[in-house]
Amino acid sequence: MREKVTLLPKKLGGGLHQKGIIMKNEMTRRDFFNAIAKNETLSNELRDFAKAAIVKMDETNAKRKEKPSKTAIANAPLVNAIVEMLNDEPKTASDLAEPMNVKIQKASALLRIAVKEGKAISQDVKIKGKGIQKGYTKVSEISEN
Repeated sequence: MREKVTLLPKKLGGGLHQKGIIMKNEMTRRDFFNAIAKNETLSNELRDFAKAAIVKMDETNAKRKEKPSKTAIANAPLVNAIVEMLNDEPKTASDLAEPMNVKIQKASALLRIAVKEGKAISQDVKIKGKGIQKGYTKVSEISEN
């Protein structure tokens, strides 16, 4: 028995409607070029073009990953400032948010970036009345003489 597939009008979301699920006919450029590159019934010239386009997309994506985003550039001074406020005693994001004049969520995000960059260490700290929270300390630089 064949299943009935109907095309919905654009105002209802378009795409195919099958068993109550709307399936959109979307294909990324990568999917499109992969389909062409793998299709052996097409000419070699067309398949080679698709393979070259995929390589070009990979190069573009690699270049984009190397360059820091606008947000990362804007956060860099804030990360350095929040790291300067850390010491050997664990401090939570709420402890650091007010002096930095940022929201707790922003301070937490900056601290996670500092940990990822190796400038701070996170550990679980028990806070009376609040339970266990993440506490952050500055990475102490050990100089070897």
